[in-house]
Amino acid sequence: MEMGNKTIISEFLLLGLPIEPDQRKLFYTLFLAMYLTTVLGNLFIIVLIQLDSHLHTPMYLFLSNLSFSDLCFSSVTIPKLLHNMQSQDPSIPYAGCLAQMYFFLLFADLESFLLVAMAYDRYVAICFPLHYSIIMSPKLCVSLVVLSWVLTAFISLLHTLLMARLSFCADNVIPHFFCDMSALLKLACSDTEINEMVIFILGGLVIIVPFLLIFSSYAQIVSSILKVPSARGIRKAFSTCGSHLSVVSLFYGMIIGLYLCPSANNSTVKETIMAVMYTVVTPMLNPFIYSLRNQDIKGALQCWSLGLKR
Repeated sequence: MEMGNKTIISEFLLLGLPIEPDQRKLFYTLFLAMYLTTVLGNLFIIVLIQLDSHLHTPMYLFLSNLSFSDLCFSSVTIPKLLHNMQSQDPSIPYAGCLAQMYFFLLFADLESFLLVAMAYDRYVAICFPLHYSIIMSPKLCVSLVVLSWVLTAFISLLHTLLMARLSFCADNVIPHFFCDMSALLKLACSDTEINEMVIFILGGLVIIVPFLLIFSSYAQIVSSILKVPSARGIRKAFSTCGSHLSVVSLFYGMIIGLYLCPSANNSTVKETIMAVMYTVVTPMLNPFIYSLRNQDIKGALQCWSLGLKR
């Protein structure tokens, strides 16, 4: 459809994953299994925390929100990917593409802020154990969760509105399996300078600042432990922080490698594979990391599996 000398795009075409036709069924089964594992694993964490009163603490309030975020994060992209692989129809409506981009940014940014809240919780628990219940009051914990939701909703909406103001010309093929913001900007035929400036500024707020805050929290934790070194203290610190550090390493490692440290010879295939790692693999692994490395979660699971109440 033409309007003046511009072409109005009504839909985009997602190229999807670089998979050979004869391997499509195998990868469809693999991604379906991974998605179901992600949904069931994160639902399990949420339900377990709700059922066990011993897990009604600040740490597990943040963890239940993180699990909900992971569940929604994977649901933004994988169902559409599975549909495209099954139907061989790569199209996605213009409005649907913007909606997918909005929710993708919302839950990715939410995870980043929740990881900061969890790092602060561990910092207070280990460095100020006697004042933990006073500092991490229910009011503060709820405020941190609400603030995370509000900030991420605003940031995602701003990116989406800025994207909606752009014009897209004849090229509507997205070399990705979802509506990635950077891929959409490359297709725009109008000035994207404002979009890029906002991405640069808010990218620091969403990625760099949270990463530095988490790093600072754990540096303080390590410093506190080394001041009074003991085998019991070290075991306790690794027990409470090990799972969180594993999730942080997975999440930020992929994000920084893909967006903040791009290689000049990065191919579309390599970028797509890295995107699969943090959109599909990380949300699936998080429940296993927390359930296998967290003593409280394992204790609650053992009690409920035996039909006992704590």
